Amino acid sequence: MTTFAPAVPGIRPRISGLTAESVFVRRSLRHSLRDGESLLMAILLPVMLMLLFTFVFGGAIDPSGSYVDYVVPGIILLCAGFGAASTAVYVAGDMKAGIIDRFRTMPLRASAVLTGHVVASLLRNLLATGVVIGVALLVGFRPTADVWGWIAAIAMIAAYILTITYLFAAIGLAAGSPEAANGYGFIILFVPYLSSAFVPVETMPTWLQWIAENQPVTPIIETIRGLLFGLPLGSQPWWALGWCLAILVFSVAWGAWLFRRKTT
Repeated sequence: MTTFAPAVPGIRPRISGLTAESVFVRRSLRHSLRDGESLLMAILLPVMLMLLFTFVFGGAIDPSGSYVDYVVPGIILLCAGFGAASTAVYVAGDMKAGIIDRFRTMPLRASAVLTGHVVASLLRNLLATGVVIGVALLVGFRPTADVWGWIAAIAMIAAYILTITYLFAAIGLAAGSPEAANGYGFIILFVPYLSSAFVPVETMPTWLQWIAENQPVTPIIETIRGLLFGLPLGSQPWWALGWCLAILVFSVAWGAWLFRRKTT
């Protein structure tokens, strides 16, 4: 006769593999669909800025009419920033609502909720970036890159989106409320304005040029711009990847520490 070992009460097997991560990715995507206003604003704001700089300021900055080719790489990063900022709000909302503590009572890795937020934000931002590039093409954006140039540029954009999304997720953990997370994220959105996103660095005051040249966004923008238009890249891609890797490692480590500290 076959015997069965009695089940130990109160002990449940943990979910293995990436099942928990896939569940939380679907959860975050559903929340994004329900919160359509945030996704819509993450697309509309960069598009409005692009139209503003192209048709209002573009004639004064570059009378030749090619300013749209210069400004679009910066607008793409702004789009990524606007989209990733919502991650901080979502994470802070989960922490404030106490849902993380409920997840910790289940047989899964509660930290997988952060992975769900990050992956969902990456997918949302890639979609928004595609829309922004499509609108840019309609208003005169004419990159000269071949297929490999486009692939490399999209890979660089995805690396930046992943990096800034993890940073915003950590900010959401550090913030005391969704409102505070939104405020902290808004400060970071100003960083691209102090780069070569909208005007060449050499046109800035001397004291500001050093800041613009040595901050993370400038080499990322110059790499994307160079890939899309076949410009000399020099060491910019290495600086861009180095900055992305450094910020990503810092954000993951900071986020993991904050998560353990706030859920213990």
